[in-house]
Amino acid sequence: MPLEKYKQKRNFQKTPEPAGSPDAVRKSAAKASDRFFCVQKHLASHLHYDFRLEHNGVLLSWAVPKGPSLDPGTKRLAMHVEDHPIEYGEFEGVIPEGYGAGIVMLWDRGTWTPEVDIDAALKKGDLKFTLNGYKLKGSWALIRTKGPSYGEGRSWLLIKHRDDWSGAVDIAEFAPLSVKSGGDFEDILAEDTPAIWKSDRPAKGGATGKMFEEIIQKAAAKKAGAASSKSHSDKRKAKNEKSTGAKAKDRTKHTKRR
Repeated sequence: MPLEKYKQKRNFQKTPEPAGSPDAVRKSAAKASDRFFCVQKHLASHLHYDFRLEHNGVLLSWAVPKGPSLDPGTKRLAMHVEDHPIEYGEFEGVIPEGYGAGIVMLWDRGTWTPEVDIDAALKKGDLKFTLNGYKLKGSWALIRTKGPSYGEGRSWLLIKHRDDWSGAVDIAEFAPLSVKSGGDFEDILAEDTPAIWKSDRPAKGGATGKMFEEIIQKAAAKKAGAASSKSHSDKRKAKNEKSTGAKAKDRTKHTKRR
């Protein structure tokens, strides 16, 4: 059954993540071109990047701890994880608790084109493809490793081929923001509830815990600033409306006297 593992790991009464609809699966599976891809920057128990390719009605998914690299000499570990629903490709927001609790940013999106037969390549463990996203472009490969370290063939390598779109620039550092909202993690959290992890954060210690602490503080400040600005704006609007009403009343009196 499509998405069975995905659904087993989540409580859709508590997570805003999409459950996936059969209709979306059918429509996606019927597509022969313009396959969707995305990369989601996910701050959970640790920071990583979720690399997703549309195929057969789902998003094939790999978790890339250090994110994609444009340098052909840098091979990035990519852990194969459960398929995700097509609707997940547009998801950006806060997962309050449970599996994957944290903040999800839509870091890149676009279309991908296979350079080989997809199913045969996945079985072989050697998938070559071309990306056309906002940040990631050109020819890439996902290669399954032969080492037994992670078992079940979950360990792959994400590699950029040498072409016009490869280079030494650190794309994660150069372009860190969302392609959907233009914001950073604190902006996404500020749109939700910054106090959500006041007592129970997805990560408390180490570099990730420190990152969460800073993001929560920044989000709270943004939320408070937005609330203060709205309050000031509402007061100014009410004052203007009161002034306009008084002027209209005066004009009415003047007209009656005439």
